[in-house]
Amino acid sequence: MKIPIFLISVSILLASAKVQAGPNFVFILADDMGYGDVSHAGGKIPTPNLDKLRADGMRFTDAHTTSSVCTPTRYGILTGRYNWRSRLKKGVLFPPDISIMDPARKTIAGFLKDRGYRTCVVGKWHLGLNWHMLQTPAKATSGPTKGTCWNIDFAKPPQQGPLKLGFTEDFLFPASLDMAPYLYLRNDRVTVIPTVSKGWNRQGPAASDFEAKNCLIDFAHESRAFIEDAVSSNSPFFLYLPLTSPHTPIVPSKKWQGRSPLGRYGDFVMETDWVVGQIMQELTEQKVAEDTVLIFTTDNGCSPAAGIPKLVSQGHKPNGDWRGHKADIYEGGHRVPFLVRWPARVSAGSSCDLTVCTTDYFATVADILGARGRKFPQNAAEDSFSFLAALGNPDLQTPTRPYTIHHSINGSFAIRKGPWKLCLCPGSGGWSSPRPAKALKDKSLPPIQLFHLANDPAETTNLQAEFPEVVEDLVADLHHAIQAGRSNSGPPRSNEGWPKTFPQAVLNLFPQLAGK
Repeated sequence: MKIPIFLISVSILLASAKVQAGPNFVFILADDMGYGDVSHAGGKIPTPNLDKLRADGMRFTDAHTTSSVCTPTRYGILTGRYNWRSRLKKGVLFPPDISIMDPARKTIAGFLKDRGYRTCVVGKWHLGLNWHMLQTPAKATSGPTKGTCWNIDFAKPPQQGPLKLGFTEDFLFPASLDMAPYLYLRNDRVTVIPTVSKGWNRQGPAASDFEAKNCLIDFAHESRAFIEDAVSSNSPFFLYLPLTSPHTPIVPSKKWQGRSPLGRYGDFVMETDWVVGQIMQELTEQKVAEDTVLIFTTDNGCSPAAGIPKLVSQGHKPNGDWRGHKADIYEGGHRVPFLVRWPARVSAGSSCDLTVCTTDYFATVADILGARGRKFPQNAAEDSFSFLAALGNPDLQTPTRPYTIHHSINGSFAIRKGPWKLCLCPGSGGWSSPRPAKALKDKSLPPIQLFHLANDPAETTNLQAEFPEVVEDLVADLHHAIQAGRSNSGPPRSNEGWPKTFPQAVLNLFPQLAGK
């Protein structure tokens, strides 16, 4: 029996509609913006758009990044996997470092692309691009040749940009705004070949017309254009918008200079807030705000480069009352603002105190689209736990994840379960006091730190000697998570090498953490 062609066509259309049924997704990631920088969390910098986002949706008060610095956090968001499972065991990438992304590994963008979504990244990439390299470095055609990256072949598209990782389109700045090269890429191709040297503190090749102060304006414009085009083409969409602000260089555009009572950093935070408002406005104008899951968070805590002591003296605590800041294992390094607006499902003005992590985005999106249990990819997102249940029930008491693992700039680990947090290092693991070099030599400091965050949110009292059984339990969880290659359910997976960043004093106490 032959099936009429029109019935086959109808079946295909229905199947396609089923695949594409689901909300749009927008994920905005600020750079080096702290828990207390938003005014609804007590900050003194006006952030009216983020305050509206909070009023319209849900605020997670116990949200964390996987790392206290940028490259690792970005990896975790896109892969749903802890960054230390990759080959990057500490620190960040510096162009032209090789990408830490694996094209064979499913990203959240690839997951959504497979389901009929247009997927776009606009903004700061900082995951490596695998540039083609010149045998002989180029020279500036105007002015002196300064800095690194002149050995990149900018005429050729990089070998591993977002288009190889599940995105259908992109508009990028390659890394941090204080790292060369200073230029944009569109769909994995440089828009203007660099011919001059520029840079704030790291000089390097730059497009002659590139100015850091214009980035937020450009990112807002590109993001709005993508949303408009996706809606006009009747396509569900995913926009990943990692901003370059308020990371250094602190360069608010002319319109925003002098707007804040707290100087240039405050101006830059206000302009960052403006970008969020632009996205919200475009979603409203395109009549898709009701069924778009819009998330705002940041990649780590506020940086000391913002001038934290001066801001605090003016009544503004960029990292709230949490200890530490960017780069640290302490809460100020990785506890971040986390706002979710989804009018179709999330109650306005709600709050949730459950612990969530930026790796959880992957599983949550999958859960929203019905890909849970055996339908969830078993070879991806190994550290992702859905918080969808919390979106519909902000008073949910059941934890969404069994524990959360934190990581600092020097590769120090911490593990959190309930109110208990164990830091596997004697100091900050980062830039605040006691810094690693001094802490490791200070015999008065125990090799590990155990804090009860419910009673001691500022992490002032080390309880490791009083609760050895809690320490042992948390170490066992950490060891299992590393050894199993995942922390959620599923078959064991492999890491890209064992993390060899535990201090020797910690390994003396817990030799199992040395791996095989």
